[in-house]
Amino acid sequence: MTGRPAAVRPRTSPAALLLVAAAAAWLWMVARWGGMPAMPGTMGLGLPAFLAVWTLMTAAMMLPATAPVAALYARTLVGHRAPRMAVFTVAYLLVWAAAGLPAYGLAAGLDRAAALPAVAGTAVAAAVFTVNGVYQLTPLKDRCLAKCRSPVGLMLRYASHPGRSRDLRAGVHHGAFCLGCCWSLMVLLAAFGAMNLWAMAVLTAVITAEKLAPAGRLVARAVGVASLALSGAVFWVPALAPGLTGGGTAGM
Repeated sequence: MTGRPAAVRPRTSPAALLLVAAAAAWLWMVARWGGMPAMPGTMGLGLPAFLAVWTLMTAAMMLPATAPVAALYARTLVGHRAPRMAVFTVAYLLVWAAAGLPAYGLAAGLDRAAALPAVAGTAVAAAVFTVNGVYQLTPLKDRCLAKCRSPVGLMLRYASHPGRSRDLRAGVHHGAFCLGCCWSLMVLLAAFGAMNLWAMAVLTAVITAEKLAPAGRLVARAVGVASLALSGAVFWVPALAPGLTGGGTAGM
């Protein structure tokens, strides 16, 4: 015994690391896309570049709401916590990266629709708002949201996964539930415009409130009702969907 106090190595919270990663993604998007007008479709990007931008965008929007789940998962790990959490997070983002493939197909279709009369863009915007509004009120949305809001059951499931693939499987599994929660909200960016940073900020707040706020389920339902209202209002105010009607203001 030397009488010296034992040195304690400070640990950085996994939640804090995810918030830092989300902040870095936001800073990149603001630096790259801030001040640009809301753009439709693929933004002129090829598939690889689109997927890279899409993945950064989803990291910025999803990681803040995922941070508490990541912190809870980290508590189930014994040893090598940092690299294992990195695997969990990368696996989670890979789910969203894969979702970028159908998103690119949808965006490419919107590029082709740009040559149609303006009323067609308004009709497509109304359909987008309707799809989100209906999905927000479905039992499937409730089920996915319940898993994200109360993930203790998921933690018990992940703890039963044997072998080195546990972190990968846990990240993919949680990413799938998160995708089930939020895919229709992401589709709204087709109406608001790709890289519309104001719209992205509002949707990030909605996603975070749905998952973390005490009244998260009510938030989801209120957003669904509001989206259905927008599906009718866009015919009177086409600028509500600048990504499809060419109206509205700059991206940020």
